[in-house]
Amino acid sequence: MGENADEKDADGTWSDAERAAMAQRAAELREARAGGTGSAKKKREAQACVDAIAELPDRDRGIAERLHEIVREEAPHLDPKTWYGFPSYARDGKVVVFYQPASKFDTRYGSIGFNEDALLDDGVFWPTSFAVLEVTDEVAQTLRDLVRRAAG
Repeated sequence: MGENADEKDADGTWSDAERAAMAQRAAELREARAGGTGSAKKKREAQACVDAIAELPDRDRGIAERLHEIVREEAPHLDPKTWYGFPSYARDGKVVVFYQPASKFDTRYGSIGFNEDALLDDGVFWPTSFAVLEVTDEVAQTLRDLVRRAAG
């Protein structure tokens, strides 16, 4: 999150960006409960992911599109969905990898993150989030390796 996004407002409450993210997550949970189960639910969640990517500003959209492509190619068993409004990819309903756009919290860079269910454990210390300004060929290869490992 950006300089001010991590900090509480002067009165100790959440920032506007944080409140908006929480509201998006609450809406996602309501939709998931109301939307039933099975392939129709997965199709709606996948469309929500694609829509979230399409709504991003240019730089964020380019990164999110490349991540989406990489996940679809390297881990097609992960289900696209949104998580706090972020494009994300889940295994058995649990988010494994996601993109937090720079524009979401007005930060200098976006982040590609891996949650607890990502299979990236490497001894007692390993990275779970990566700052990204652009997905070059080298970055794409690293992401392919990480996504493949994380997805299992």
